[in-house]
Parts: sequence; structure tokens; C-alpha cells
Amino acid sequence: MSVWRTSLPSRRPVSRFLVVPALAALLLAAPVPAPVQASPAEDDASSALTCEALPRLLGAYLQNHVQYRALTEDLKQRVAESNLRHLDPSRSLFVESDAEAVRKQFGGVFTGISRGDCSLLEAMHKNTIQRYEEMEDFVRKFVSRDDYAIDQEASLVIDPEKRGFPTNKAEREDLYRRLVHFQMSNYVANDEPLDEAKGKLIHRYELMTKRAKEMKRDEIYARFLDAFSSALDPHSAYLSPDNLEDFKIHMGLSLEGIGAVLSSRDGYTIVEEIVPGGSAAKEGNLKPKDRILAVAQEDGDMVDVIDMDLRDVVRMIRGKKGSVVRLSVLRQGAETERFSVRLVRDKINLEEQAAKLRFEEIEANGKKYKLAVLDLPSFYGDKEAGSRQATEDVAKLLKQARAEKADGLLLDLSRNGGGLLDYAVKITGFFIGTGGVVAVGDGRQQTQVLDDPDEQIQWSGPLVVLTSRVTASAAEIFAGAVKDYRRGVIVGDDHTFGKGSVQTVAPLPPGLGALKLTTALFYRPGGQSTQQIGVPADIVLPALTANDQLGESNQPYSLAPRSIPPFANGKPKVAGGYVPVDAATVQRLMARSKERVAGDARFADIQQELAKQKENEGAVKVADLLEKKEKEDAEKKGDGSADAAGSPSGDSAMINPTPGIPGDEGQPDDREPQVQEALRILADLVGTRSGVAMNP
Repeated sequence: MSVWRTSLPSRRPVSRFLVVPALAALLLAAPVPAPVQASPAEDDASSALTCEALPRLLGAYLQNHVQYRALTEDLKQRVAESNLRHLDPSRSLFVESDAEAVRKQFGGVFTGISRGDCSLLEAMHKNTIQRYEEMEDFVRKFVSRDDYAIDQEASLVIDPEKRGFPTNKAEREDLYRRLVHFQMSNYVANDEPLDEAKGKLIHRYELMTKRAKEMKRDEIYARFLDAFSSALDPHSAYLSPDNLEDFKIHMGLSLEGIGAVLSSRDGYTIVEEIVPGGSAAKEGNLKPKDRILAVAQEDGDMVDVIDMDLRDVVRMIRGKKGSVVRLSVLRQGAETERFSVRLVRDKINLEEQAAKLRFEEIEANGKKYKLAVLDLPSFYGDKEAGSRQATEDVAKLLKQARAEKADGLLLDLSRNGGGLLDYAVKITGFFIGTGGVVAVGDGRQQTQVLDDPDEQIQWSGPLVVLTSRVTASAAEIFAGAVKDYRRGVIVGDDHTFGKGSVQTVAPLPPGLGALKLTTALFYRPGGQSTQQIGVPADIVLPALTANDQLGESNQPYSLAPRSIPPFANGKPKVAGGYVPVDAATVQRLMARSKERVAGDARFADIQQELAKQKENEGAVKVADLLEKKEKEDAEKKGDGSADAAGSPSGDSAMINPTPGIPGDEGQPDDREPQVQEALRILADLVGTRSGVAMNP
């Protein structure tokens, strides 16, 4: 799965990746193989990626990956499945017998590559071209019929993994019909007349065939490398020279865009993350897991982007500050929605990403408490002079909380996707005194423990940490240390995201791009990795982010969790420091919280919404999409009223907003019920410290 950012703040740190000089030197030391002789029409003379280069690159992956050190039969099967996902991401080209033939061929693929023979890879590609031609021919004939009409009773299972390959040609043609009805409904919902929509759809399939026919040999080899790397784990990848250039831009420079992290999966462009401070966060409608179906410039026509290369989609969405881009979006929840979002491109506002502090007054057990809420969206920072550092900002805010005599602190990490590892370690030290914070273990069983660098405690009072399925990477390191040292209470979704791996980016010789591969795992002080399982909450609160689609375990070929001996070697400080939270206290806090949640109508609504989402999971009904379009048209004409939820009409109209990253002060905060309950839990915790008994 490829991942791209449509915009990033200037000087944003490359926090989730490590550049290992030894690996880079190893690869650079090897000679660049001579290109395979081929006609100029077939190959790009500027590319150094040839069949002869593949064995060395595969060897580099296996030599340095955290888990796979040899080409086992299990790995070969995984690569075969991953290659099928790359050849036919929407499960619409091949029938099951075609897929089985590809699986059987893969032993020969590796044998051939070892001899510098990639003819089987090229034959697979030629077969794919033939399937594109067949699909294009079917679609052209189907929509060109005089009696063609959109079948509003048609439904489509969006996820190809759940849909699987058609069992035969008849089933595949039935899938084509469903796809066409779904795609035509998107055109019509974007105000395209039916005849024009037919022409655009046919042209779209023509372009898909054309792109397949024009793919050069080095691109075929690059696709295979990406299939191989993604079979190792979800975060390893091959970066072609073009992709490497984009990667550098995304991770290191200031871009003007919408402020969203996008990925490509199963032919769809998917919103993975909304960047705080970006235009998407401020507008408030775009959410994680939304699928982008089409893109248009301010007054331009919508361009269908299903099955489009992700880099091309990102280029359409990027643009100059102040310009407008419109997105047609599909969301699956309790109801299937298709809606449009209008965004004004802008640079990320760093102030929106910085840590913030506010105070809340909460009454519990007959006593009022002044509680501090510290919102930390990421572990941001840069070594350049004058740039903002999360460590400095958090230290200042904790000093302010002490000066204003806050009774307790709620640290909100519920939208924190990670950041700089060193800063996560240092900020953890603000709360625990001394001790190991995180261990990094590689594939050779070598483990390095990163300790809190000083004994000073910046906050020794009662602490609650709010997390969610969005909380990831470095934020999980912080939460895991707090939990294992019993420094505070973890409150939120059942567990955090579970991204507990370290990626290395190794540049290759000119013309070859780079390898991105997973080289290590993170471990909590208790010895458990955060991989897949994340950090479990001590007290679970209902939230719409508690969705099985959010999380590392949902990614194909996600690495399994591991454990090492515990290294929580710090000594909790009681005198003049914090008091560890024991299990009995957590149980009492949990009982009080369950009682409040059971009587809170907002949490009841959330649980009902989660049940509806699970019931409706997977299928999209064409009638639902067209019905939404009719309602929007009626509202625009003034013939209907806004929906029951009070959503605005027009481009940003929505029926059932689902949670994501909140926008500016004018936008509702979807986390509010969880924040308020976390504050009540904190108030109860403060009460136990001050000798106030919690009412049953």
C-alpha cells in the first residue's frame, strides 16, 4: 500500500523512518547492472532497474528485514498474493482460475529472476493487458445499448478482499455490470447527463487499458518489487526514482494542499489521516477511511480517480495556496453516503499542531476540582534554531499547570499519530522520573533500551491519558510507559493503533530509487511490543473510532506482536513525586465510569451507531447514492429542509458525520463525550489522592 501526504508543514521531521548508513553503503557499494537490451519503445533508458538488478535488491530486503531473513515457501505464497493485489487490485480482471494460475507460476518467477530471466513477470503483464481489453470491450457494449439505465437495485461489495475473485466469466460479467451501475451513479450524482457519463466511463476504461499497454519493463519490475516488499509487512515498500522524489517532498518540505495523508488500496484513494492545522481539518467534513471517488478543480469537471495511480491523484489534489479543489467522497457507516467537499488549499498552520493547555472545573463527590487539559497532536520538533519543539512547549505548559495549581492533568493523545522518537522519550520522562521508556529490537535479536535522560519530574500529580485507535507510533510509546510504570490511567478506545515498527529508508544507486523496509520493533517497558495490539486502555469508553478498520491489525501482512524481558527499571517516586496507580484504584474508577456512561445518552447514540456500521459493513447500494443526490438537489432548490442532524446544504452536506480530527474553534469536536468522561475519571482519581471517597 502506497501512502502520500497532500501537504505538510515546513521543516516537518522525518519521524517514522530511520536512514541506516550501513545499509545504504552496502547497496551503494554494489555495481549497477547493465540495462537489458530492449527497444526504446519498451524501456526507459534513464532507468537502471533491470531484471539483473532484482536478485540483489531482494537480497537487501531479506538481509535487513526484522522478520523475514530467507525466501521461504510461506513468503513465496505471500508474494504471490501480494502480486495479485498489484496486478488486479479491484479483483475485477481475473477469475479464480486465473488467480490460481498466477499463484502456481510464482515458484518459477523466483527461479527465473535468480538467472536474470523475468519472462514470467512480463507474461503475467501481457495477460493483464488482455483482461483490460476484455473489460473495456464489455463496458463499451453494455453502456452503449439504447436501453441502458442505471439499476437502482444494484449493490456492490466495495472491499475486493471480501468480494474475492469471480468464480467464472459469467460472475465476472455480473461484477462488471454492478461496477458500471455504481460508477455511472457517481457521474450522475455529480450532475453529468447520462449520455455524457457513458462517454466518460468508456474513456476511463480506455485509459486503463492504455496505461497497461504503455507500462515499461522497469515499471513491471518496480511493481514486482513493491509486491515483494508489501508481502513482508504493510510498511515496507520499493520507492522508484519518481516515488522517491515525491517521498522526499512529502516528508521534508512545505507543500500547499489540503492537509491529508492519502493511501491507495484496492483501486481506491483512501484518507488515512487528517493533519491538524490543514484545510481539511478546518473544513471538518473529510474523515479517515473516506474514499475519494473523483477530483475537480474549482469550476472544472469531476474526474473519476478510481483505479488511478495514487501519484496522479495527489497531483490533482495539490495546488497553490488559495486555490480550490473539490472532492467526491464515499463513506460507509451506518448509512452509505456520497457527498462533495470543497477545500481551499493552504499551508499547514503550525499553531494548530502545537500543544495547547486549557482548564476545566469538574465537580465530583461533592467537591470541585480544577483540572488541566493538555492537547498534544504530535511529538513535533526540529533541530533548526527558532523552530517549535514539543519538548519545550510541553514543559512550559506543565509549568503553567503547576503555577495555576491544577488538581490533575488530562493529557489528550486521542488524535496523536506519532512524531519524533527522542521527543516521546523525553516527554515521558517529564512524568516518570528515571527508567527505560522504550526498547528498539531488530531482526538479529539485538535490543537497545532508551532511558529517560534525567530524574526531574515536570508533573507529579494525578494523570489520565486519553487515547484512541488513531493514537499511533511515538504516542503509543508514551502511553505504554505510563501504563507499565502505573504512572497514570489510560482511558479511551479499547486499544491504540498498534503501529509498533521502525522503517529504514536506504537510497540506492542513481536510477534505482530507494528501499523502505521494516528493520525493528518497539517494546514497552513491560516487555510487550505495541505492534498490532497497541496499548490497551485501562478504562474503555464508547467511541466511533473503535472501528476494526482502524488499526495495524487490519493491514495486510501486519507483523505479529512480540515480547522481550521487561526493562521497567525505574523506581516510582512517592515522596515529592507521583503515586503509582494500583489495580484496585483502577477498578473503582472503572465502576464509576461505567455507571456514568450507562446513563449518558451521547454514549448510547455512539453504541447504536457502531452497531449500525457493523450491520451495514461492506455493501454499497446504488439507490442510496442517487437518493442522496436527489435530496441535495431539493435542498439547493429550496424544496426541502436540512436533514434531521441539521447538516448544511450544498457541497458539504452530510447525513451522518462520523468521527475524525476536529477542525478549528467553529467546528464541533467529535471527541467531546470522551474528553468529558475522561475528566470525570480524573476528578475521581484526584479524589482518591485527597482522601475523598467515591460514591458508589
